Amino acid sequence: MTILQDLAKQCGLKPASELGPLVEPRTRPLPFQAPRPEPEFVVIDVETACHRASSICQIGIVGFAAGREVFAYETLVNPQDAFSPFNIRLHGISPRHVAGSPSFPRLYGTLLEHLGGRVTIAHSNFDHGALSAACRIAGLPMIRSRWLDSVKVARHAWPDLPTHRLNALAAHLGLEHKHHDALSDARVAGWVVVRAMEKTGLDLAGYMAAPWRQTSRRARPTPAATGPLAGERVAIIASPHNTELPAQIAAAGGRVMANVGRTTTMLVVAGRRPFSSGVRTTGSFLKAEAMAADGAPISIVTAEELHERITLAAPPV
Repeated sequence: MTILQDLAKQCGLKPASELGPLVEPRTRPLPFQAPRPEPEFVVIDVETACHRASSICQIGIVGFAAGREVFAYETLVNPQDAFSPFNIRLHGISPRHVAGSPSFPRLYGTLLEHLGGRVTIAHSNFDHGALSAACRIAGLPMIRSRWLDSVKVARHAWPDLPTHRLNALAAHLGLEHKHHDALSDARVAGWVVVRAMEKTGLDLAGYMAAPWRQTSRRARPTPAATGPLAGERVAIIASPHNTELPAQIAAAGGRVMANVGRTTTMLVVAGRRPFSSGVRTTGSFLKAEAMAADGAPISIVTAEELHERITLAAPPV
């Protein structure tokens, strides 16, 4: 027995040959985790801090494959721009929420990974435009994707709905939805496309094909040269199938606008007062209210009030 062995025995230590395995052998294999399916398409939605499209303050992306959600990504973004009171009221995001959040250039690589080379869906052209503007401001190339507008998909699948706004589609399809939350909006827009494919029988390739995508809203009527609404720029909250109201406005000299914008002077609601919550929560109504509160020359009237104004201004027969 060596001196070390004798010393170990006195201290009560066992030789290595008498010890069991140092690591208990694994008796159960790790559960198998299948790789995440490659998405057939991704959906993006963004929220902005102000009227500048580049002022992205939240991004939501959801991937879909085989009619189900396969991944979701959401982040707040420091827009490096001012927040307007209207936008804060719309989505609830303020400067304190984005403090410490990454700026758009820092997120560019992640966005490129999720969107690059894929079919990318957004509800209207707003998100595509915002992404393009943010890339331009940051001096980065626009991410190359094949874009599809879910508003057009919804119009094709449900042509008789009075509106194809995202909150209305969510209610129609029974989808849980938090309006103006980028992740929730992206998720609902994705499910709109999935349900549309189920309803129409068209697959994604069919919806990406050219012929049906050429269909769009009816052309807005040309305003008369003179009339009681001459000079007015009028946005409408009404069914897209209501052609009588736009024609009436144009015949009175008003120019019909697609949406409420900085030059809009009147918003006409095809309904009676008090307005329903469905009307009062639309982007057009909220924007018109905010513009009026800021002193912009914009009025909100019902179709009946508009008709009375036109009738009173008509010359006596």
